[in-house]
Amino acid sequence: MKYSILVVMLFSVSTLLGADKVQTVDTTVIEQTNAELAKVRAEVAAAKEEAAQATAQANEAKKESKRVAEELEVAKAEREEELAAAAAKEKVLKKNRTMHISVVGQGVAPMNTSSPAQAYALAKRAAIADAYRAIAEKVKGVRIDGQDTIKNMMVQRSTVRTYVQAMVRNADIVETTFKEGLCEVEMEILISHADFAQ
Repeated sequence: MKYSILVVMLFSVSTLLGADKVQTVDTTVIEQTNAELAKVRAEVAAAKEEAAQATAQANEAKKESKRVAEELEVAKAEREEELAAAAAKEKVLKKNRTMHISVVGQGVAPMNTSSPAQAYALAKRAAIADAYRAIAEKVKGVRIDGQDTIKNMMVQRSTVRTYVQAMVRNADIVETTFKEGLCEVEMEILISHADFAQ
């Protein structure tokens, strides 16, 4: 009987010791799980903070974009006002209005003519062509092409070409003068807004 009590006691002690080991193992697993859970919570908190920072940066970018767009609108409005002021200073052809343009063309009589009448006729023809060119320049503008050839830091050749291309109709010759081989033709034209609608 002594032995049976001793065996029971040993069994009880071993059971108790085994239970402690199980409790120790369970506590370690719980501690590891809690540590991993705390780590995951920290990562989630960091991710939330990064998301909040990204949202704040996106909001700042939206504000900056809006501010730049407003500045562009203000600059555009100012530019339109400047253009309107410049147009008000210049003569601008508006609807239901006409504009009077007057020019003087000049032509020189050639030296090798057979008579003074021929010299006058050729000079007048050149003066009329010059007046038409001047009207076209005023109405349509002039295209200018320039070219410089430079060698050894010196200008070798400089070329400037001007081009005018326009259709001039209904121009009237007001006055023609011929003096000392120079013919001057004063020409005028009335243009309306409808002439440019074609």
